[in-house]
Amino acid sequence: MEEVVNLASLEGSVDFSMMGMFLKSDWVVKFVIILLVIFSIQSWKTIIQKILLINKLKKISKKFENHFWSGVSLDELYKQIDEFEQESFSNIFRNIMNEYEKSRIQKNKIDSAFIQRLYTSLDLSIAVEDTNLNKGLSFLASSGSVAPFIGLFGTVWGIMNSFQAIAIAQNTNLAVVAPGIAEALFVTALGLFVAIPSTAYYNLITSKIDNYLSEAESFGKDLVNIISCLLYTSDAADDMQCVDLGGRRII
Repeated sequence: MEEVVNLASLEGSVDFSMMGMFLKSDWVVKFVIILLVIFSIQSWKTIIQKILLINKLKKISKKFENHFWSGVSLDELYKQIDEFEQESFSNIFRNIMNEYEKSRIQKNKIDSAFIQRLYTSLDLSIAVEDTNLNKGLSFLASSGSVAPFIGLFGTVWGIMNSFQAIAIAQNTNLAVVAPGIAEALFVTALGLFVAIPSTAYYNLITSKIDNYLSEAESFGKDLVNIISCLLYTSDAADDMQCVDLGGRRII
């Protein structure tokens, strides 16, 4: 009965709101809370930016891919390439066609080495796109792994303060113990609030990027195969059709 009375009086005398606990905490805990809030804001900013960026790039890439498979010739599309917004598909097309045009101007021999140069251009293009798309994700990964430990540090510090308060007051009453414990648990909860979405969305975003780049790589391989077909065939329009696996043709 006495504990119930103590708890009721404690609820009226101590502010257990987030702002109240923040204002009553010492400077170390305040620093930890501010740091975690900054981590949380930056993490959500990165999450929103990356998701919007990937969705936008997918729409632009789909538009370019549809135009690519519409039957327009490679030379004509190469002349129009600057009219398209930059994204992975158009960048890969530009880089491969640059290598193709350079070899054509230099009148290099069309052999396996030439095809390998096209594949090398594709690999370099994918690497550049991968680097660009993954910019900023390291912070998201760091937030997911570091935030719980930062919160744990704040928790340990808060509990130390609680024990000090108990020792000074020489009293284990809830009015002495509860505020420090609540403050400590609040920092733990804040650390988890930062870490859980950061880790979950990091995995989701990296998966989306991997899928997008896998589609871009497949597109690049189709382009190299089409160029190979056109170069090794004297009359692609009559003798054979240069097609992808879906039966679509570019001549």
